[in-house]
Amino acid sequence: MLAHTPRRIVSLQPSATVILEAVGELERVVACTRYCCDVVAAVRDGSRLILDDSWTANAEQIVSARPDLVIAAVPYQEKAVGEILKSGARFLGLAPKTLADVYTDIATIAGVAGASERGERVIASMQLQIEAVRKRTAGVSAPRVFCEEWGKPIIASQPWVAELVEVAGGEFIGAPGQQIKPEQVLSFDPEVIIAAWCGAGGRVPLEKIIADRGWRQSSAAKTGRVFCILDEFLNTPALTLLDGLSALAFAIHPELFPRSKGIRQITEVPSSTVVKSGSVS
Repeated sequence: MLAHTPRRIVSLQPSATVILEAVGELERVVACTRYCCDVVAAVRDGSRLILDDSWTANAEQIVSARPDLVIAAVPYQEKAVGEILKSGARFLGLAPKTLADVYTDIATIAGVAGASERGERVIASMQLQIEAVRKRTAGVSAPRVFCEEWGKPIIASQPWVAELVEVAGGEFIGAPGQQIKPEQVLSFDPEVIIAAWCGAGGRVPLEKIIADRGWRQSSAAKTGRVFCILDEFLNTPALTLLDGLSALAFAIHPELFPRSKGIRQITEVPSSTVVKSGSVS
């Protein structure tokens, strides 16, 4: 390790842990969150402290890990940011909105860890895979897609998800990252509905939300094109988004792309509440 690079990193953000693994610097992570364990198998071995995340950070927990750098996401809870600052460790805060921001975060974290060249290779590989999907969907019809990151209230997915929907050959409806009412969504008549709720994994109750929101008459419900995609695939702004793109591509253009992991689909939406569903794989 270079003398000026942090040796003990506390990662309170899953995307940062994913990036550190991708650039070969995961050994620097001495503590992370349980959500990091969902996306990086190597941190499940019990060798690292498991701390509260960017929403609920605790200064005493952070100090106990003796970090020389804390990486977290902002803006979240102001109190949590205060707790991070109270720990006295150097603090790197991430606040990505677009794919360009995600690439910047990869370059930044790689640079801090002394792995700038590896970071650039990771970015180039990610961009190459995204562009391969974009080329495959060029010129195809773009179905209207509503994708949400939260259900109560309904909040549309982040701008980077909107970009990926367009890469996958869809038209993202609604304002990314903004609250929207059920009747507004229905007025767009989405042809594909996707739910990836933060913290819910693959457990979004698709059948219930279609029934409760009055969405049975949407084109998506009538044709059974209602999906749940694993939370971490769309809400972890790092290389994990490539899995999210694969799932989106299948949901939007199944005639072009194979079924991917981490996606569940309602296969039939009759007028009653009895619904058949596929499973998350």
